[in-house]
Amino acid sequence: MGQRTNITSNSPLESIFGYSRAVKVGDQVFVSGTTAIQPDGTLIGEGDAYAQTVAALRTIVRALDEVGATAFDVVRTRVFLTNMDDLPAVSQAHRETFGDVLPASTAVEVSRFTRPPMLVEIEADAIIGTAA
Repeated sequence: MGQRTNITSNSPLESIFGYSRAVKVGDQVFVSGTTAIQPDGTLIGEGDAYAQTVAALRTIVRALDEVGATAFDVVRTRVFLTNMDDLPAVSQAHRETFGDVLPASTAVEVSRFTRPPMLVEIEADAIIGTAA
């Protein structure tokens, strides 16, 4: 199946909770739930679901880049929102990031995240070499 590589984004929660931003095994990459919280603890885009989605997706793409994958290798995303009314803004940022890749995707409304100002969390799975 291949060697396992753990990728960090230096989020303080990674060591507290005990997880990696992403894990690569063989040609597969699994990116953990990612928000707009930055390594220094600041939140990008408080109150703005579009800005939070853009920030989360940038973090995801950076993690993918670290292991030789791109946004074009993403085959699935899972989007968690605290308010489904934000879906149009979140969808816009998702489409801007993935373009014609059109990964399988799910959007789910949740009651809250670890920090109340967070509006969006995104997971992504990629298979290197499947870019359209």
